[in-house]
Amino acid sequence: MTDSIDMADLKRRMNGAVESLKNDYAGLRTGRASASLLDPIVVDAYGSKMPMSQVGNVSVPEPRMLSVQVWDASLVGAVEKAIRESRLGLNPVTEGQTLRIPLPELTEDRRKELTKVAHDYAEQAKVAVRNVRRDGMETLKKMEKASQISEDELRSQSDEVQKLTDSMVKLIDETAAAKDADIMQV
Repeated sequence: MTDSIDMADLKRRMNGAVESLKNDYAGLRTGRASASLLDPIVVDAYGSKMPMSQVGNVSVPEPRMLSVQVWDASLVGAVEKAIRESRLGLNPVTEGQTLRIPLPELTEDRRKELTKVAHDYAEQAKVAVRNVRRDGMETLKKMEKASQISEDELRSQSDEVQKLTDSMVKLIDETAAAKDADIMQV
């Protein structure tokens, strides 16, 4: 009865949530335009939700301007709508199949808006980590019910899963705090 849960797999999946958060934060540039700013945006296209990178080419023609060259003319409206509704505070201007997106000046209100977006990203990462924790705990309970592990092993391994979860949530909080400081920096 020495079966155990695959902690390496749980850790890998939780790290994936943290890496996804870091990628989302990389797009939340505070001073300059970055093509990765639009990465988290999904577009309703062809009856499904698609990432911006699959419907057009994002470029940075000027330091405070983004440009999206939409490949399919029928999707220009959907891309524009997705950008407007993204909570990033962007207002695209359509020129044929190209959307020009001027980045607004970073006022105090704009910085506070960006911190709210950053907090939303952090909360999504925490939810992902908690879902991995839930999967691990359910697996442990099933193993105990099937007499693959004892009650003591269940308690011990549950504690390990919880410690891993706590450390990942703490890492997410630290990452979020660092991003907040970066955004609010004048």
